Amino acid sequence: MAAITEATYKASSDYLISKLPEDFHTVKLGVICGSGLGGLVDTIDPTTKVEFLYKDIPGFVASTVVGHAGKLVFGHLGESRTPTVFMVGRYHFYEGYTMLQCTFPVRVMALMGIQYLIVTNAAGGLSSDHKVGDLMIINDHFSMPGMVGNNPLVGHNFDSFGTRFPAVSDAYTYALRKLAFKAAFEVGIKTEDIREGVYAMVSGPSFETRAEARYLATIGADAVGMSTVPEVVIARHAGIKVLGISLITNDVVRARGKDAKLEVLQEMGLSTEVDPEEDTEKSFANHAEVLETSAMRSNDLQRLVTRFTDLLAESTKEN
Repeated sequence: MAAITEATYKASSDYLISKLPEDFHTVKLGVICGSGLGGLVDTIDPTTKVEFLYKDIPGFVASTVVGHAGKLVFGHLGESRTPTVFMVGRYHFYEGYTMLQCTFPVRVMALMGIQYLIVTNAAGGLSSDHKVGDLMIINDHFSMPGMVGNNPLVGHNFDSFGTRFPAVSDAYTYALRKLAFKAAFEVGIKTEDIREGVYAMVSGPSFETRAEARYLATIGADAVGMSTVPEVVIARHAGIKVLGISLITNDVVRARGKDAKLEVLQEMGLSTEVDPEEDTEKSFANHAEVLETSAMRSNDLQRLVTRFTDLLAESTKEN
């Protein structure tokens, strides 16, 4: 793999600008679509839509996951006709890409003028307060890969994007989170169907074991997934304000499972003790379930993002 340099990012940005109408030479809003959430791109004005396959953009790599189309789409979003770029499909660390490759498009967006980034994902629910189908506005995160050395900022610092040691304690901008809740309620999403919470990133691609899920819940995670955090870190490094939204697509199995020893003792007539743990064998996560739930709630997420965009345009105009 060729080394990624500042010139690599600029070549990608220059290529896109050379192919785009003047309306999109500066784009203020970016949206990253998670698993099964590519329908978000259908919210833009089709007469303004311009698409690029990742494979055709210098520096980009291919997305290999079902539910991730692998294209960059530009268009006007909402009544405010906000020039917006959508990543329809993202890259994941588990696909074998480096963190620099996974986050490459975010820096290209930064060069094109992005000031706000909406990051969406499909996530497993860890908190008992969340149910399948809920939307979770992310108010904080932790990254298991990042905490063991796989932070996207490891290595050479690109000073033109940001400082060597950026603060990310404000990774998810409070004002944007407020606007997201206001947008959700205005489009009719029930208060009990949208919450705030902490997102945990694991590397995947295997789903979590029961013990791992209990650990993540114990240390404060409300939802878990395999993306988002690297993109957010790179965005904040470049000074981009971020809104993160998780769609809870499945309940993560946390129960300890059946006691094999006890069952054998029961079968041999040596014990009548009742196993306190329920059988969870039929509750394991799978990607098909993720895509199915994403499809069910995608309309709500589309309406939320569209209204949020208009509210953001109004608030920035006022300021």
